[in-house]
Amino acid sequence: MNCFAGTRIWPAGHPTCGAIFDLARVNEELSRIEARVGAPDFWKDQAAAQKLLQRRRRLEEDRDLSEALGRQIDDLAVLAEWAGAGEPVADDMARALDDLAAQVEAGETKKMLGGEHDRKNAIVTIHPGAGGTESQDWAEMLLRMYVRWTERKGFKREVIDFQPGDEVGVKSATLTITGDYAYGMLLAEAGVHRLVRISPFDQAARRHTSFASLFVWPELPEDVDVEIEDKDLRVDTFRSSGAGGQHVNVTDSAVRLTHLPTGIVVSCQNERSQHKNRAQAMKVLKARLYDLRTKEQQAKLDQLGGEKKDIAFGSQIRSYVLHPYQMAKDHRTKEEVGDVNRVLDGDLDLFIKSYLMKKASGTLGQPAAVEED
Repeated sequence: MNCFAGTRIWPAGHPTCGAIFDLARVNEELSRIEARVGAPDFWKDQAAAQKLLQRRRRLEEDRDLSEALGRQIDDLAVLAEWAGAGEPVADDMARALDDLAAQVEAGETKKMLGGEHDRKNAIVTIHPGAGGTESQDWAEMLLRMYVRWTERKGFKREVIDFQPGDEVGVKSATLTITGDYAYGMLLAEAGVHRLVRISPFDQAARRHTSFASLFVWPELPEDVDVEIEDKDLRVDTFRSSGAGGQHVNVTDSAVRLTHLPTGIVVSCQNERSQHKNRAQAMKVLKARLYDLRTKEQQAKLDQLGGEKKDIAFGSQIRSYVLHPYQMAKDHRTKEEVGDVNRVLDGDLDLFIKSYLMKKASGTLGQPAAVEED
């Protein structure tokens, strides 16, 4: 497979890759930032200093990606020369092309994740919609889907709260997902997910439609500016419940926090220590309060500007149809996948990338109203 035989590949050191990423501009800005970091008064404004350091980190990543792609292109150029000379390097070239494509795709995704919190870890909560057993089973299917996604990405996750369903499934599940850009990617999944299938719980084998919601917040650093006064907080302890294993405890170590002014309730029962559960629950509560404050500020700006958000949180964003045909369809991007079981097994990158690309280009559509299948 001499796919490059007879073709001209960039020679070693060719500046094309650097031009694509404007490497000269990146290095120039990095030099300015380094000079600013070295100034005696750099830390006088700590918030501004942190933002500048974050900017430096992103520029360094752009530079490193550009240089890595340049090295891979140089390697391909060498392989192409060998192929032209009749050397058996087809397998090596195929692997090199696959590696290059994967790195370009990962770089494209990261370039679109430039939000303030996109790089942070994520806190994810899944709730079933109305419908009892059906929706609770669907919520557990979603939980498994995102657990499988974390495995595919090599991310760590920890279930910190698990409320089992009445018969099967879950009433509520909260997990923390630790990995680079976990929040930025999972934010594309926030909203209502819809399942259409022949119900395994219906003796008449009728088709049912179920809904479950995914909520996503960034895991915030300890020094984040979110104050919670003791008088605004109710703390309850209870015994952990669950299907078994890590979700069951024999002491009243589980903690439930209720923020009285907003009515936000969070709980954690993963740890055997009440102190650790409270600390974890406080982390989730801070993230939710910070998110609430951000949304309120954005709503005021939207009202002043007469704008409407592309995505109304809680609207249906995707359908997973198992009967009468098989398809997973995102209603915002119009992306469709026929192998819905692959999607339910955690293969979500196509949907996430499509969302990020359309959002970056300003062509992201509204979630669709529920239609009959």
